[in-house]
Amino acid sequence: MKKTLLSIALVISSSLVLAKPYTKSPSEVVAEANSSDWQQLDPENILKIELQTGSVYIVLNPELAPNHVANIKALAREGFYTNLSMYRFVENFVAQGGDMSDKKMPQKGKKAIAAEFFHSTESTLKITSLDAVDGYAPRTGFLNGFAVGQNEAGTKTWMTHCVGSFAMARTNDINSGGTEFYITLTPQRYLDKNTTVFGQLLSGMEHVQHLDRKPVTGQAFNVIKGVTVLADVKGAPSFKRLKTNTPIFESLIAARKNRAGDWFVDTPNHIDICSVSVPVEMEDAKGNK
Repeated sequence: MKKTLLSIALVISSSLVLAKPYTKSPSEVVAEANSSDWQQLDPENILKIELQTGSVYIVLNPELAPNHVANIKALAREGFYTNLSMYRFVENFVAQGGDMSDKKMPQKGKKAIAAEFFHSTESTLKITSLDAVDGYAPRTGFLNGFAVGQNEAGTKTWMTHCVGSFAMARTNDINSGGTEFYITLTPQRYLDKNTTVFGQLLSGMEHVQHLDRKPVTGQAFNVIKGVTVLADVKGAPSFKRLKTNTPIFESLIAARKNRAGDWFVDTPNHIDICSVSVPVEMEDAKGNK
């Protein structure tokens, strides 16, 4: 018996040693994508947040949080955020914006709406699964370009707090969120299912990172010049994102699990949900990338 177990162990060990790492880099995988592997994003579901140093673009997720998406679009279209501020910046945590006084009342949008911490379905909602151990969710993967977690049955689905996640701040009342948004600067997975995540940053993190950390007496603090729905912006850029339900994206996951190249001496054959960035391309009105 001992000899048999030892033989099995040697076979397994040998197969692990001889296993070849993935031979393409992530950039090489993306370069092989053709036009059908990309999804043109709907400008009706993209926000443009204009800061003093430049524009930040957020793609919204109406599939998982339709009420939050509808509400922030209504707020944007009524000009609610104009001349408000990104009033909270916590290093390596979040940048938060809106009405610091909490006194401004929306005219068309709502001050508070019911939480949408997760989306429920009667049957399993199919995702591109990572098939990886995750301490925050039984299942993780991608749904229509967004990083998500799920319960074991796949009947509850939520967006995860990875870098650039766009979510609604709240008080202890779970239904108090409505106007005060935040952008995560680093992964904050412990917040999953505690707030409503309803979007993901596409472009402009450098402008978020350039926000002032503390107010200066006599100076305007991190002014939000405006928030608009991209469909309403004349001459706006367009965005496309790599589809996450394709063989190319599965190859991208594999390339990130085991990085190719002579520099890498350790290939763990593992990836977590916040380590897979979905490629995005931005094109201006003249067609320049």
